[in-house]
Amino acid sequence: MKPTAQSISLWLTLVFGAVLLVAFVLFPGFFPPMAPGMTAREVAAFYDQHTTMIRLSMITFNFCGIMLMPFFMVIVHQMKRMATPSQVFAYCYLSAAVSGATLFAIADLFWLVAAFRPERDPQLTLLLNDLAWITFTAPVGMIIAQNLCLALAILLDVNPRPVFPRWVAYFSLLTAAAMAPAACAAIVRTGPLAWNGVVSFWLRVGAYGAFVVVMFFVLRPVIRRQEAEQAVAPSALAEGTPA
Repeated sequence: MKPTAQSISLWLTLVFGAVLLVAFVLFPGFFPPMAPGMTAREVAAFYDQHTTMIRLSMITFNFCGIMLMPFFMVIVHQMKRMATPSQVFAYCYLSAAVSGATLFAIADLFWLVAAFRPERDPQLTLLLNDLAWITFTAPVGMIIAQNLCLALAILLDVNPRPVFPRWVAYFSLLTAAAMAPAACAAIVRTGPLAWNGVVSFWLRVGAYGAFVVVMFFVLRPVIRRQEAEQAVAPSALAEGTPA
């Protein structure tokens, strides 16, 4: 069977997701996450010591992060197939996904700018580092909106055979709940809610990664089912045409 745009998008996610995971591991500021309480001199010394790896990992994020968008657009396409009163949730999901990708790119740029001149005033490096971490961690509203819209669309789908199984809606809500506390990273400097904390960093990153992995396997049979239905429809139409 000839590969479709949806199946290609799904496999692109596997490839670029693996590249992003490597870039995540390569960034020295994630293992362990840099602490908000680091002084300006400590932050400047970090960028001076790890300039090459910071640049490599963030350039990789910059190139490959956007390549997850086809994955989310497959979800949007499937949401538009749902039998709901309107397609408003699909368009809200689309807008939220684009907003999230934009903020992710901005956070990458802040890290890159901080590493562009490691010799600059440490206070300025500290400011850029704060901007990068807070932009990366705290703006979870768009991700929560994505998951809420997906959950509502699934629960309102009245198709005899729903596009997504119902449990995906509850999984989306659970993911949103797990990521919501990270919004506090913009005002908290210590503890689990700080940007390096177990809740704002590890739970947030883990929940997002788990959502992508689970939806990858959820989408595979959904796409195959749609392709099978589309293949059967022309045949059924042809059989019903009078000679």
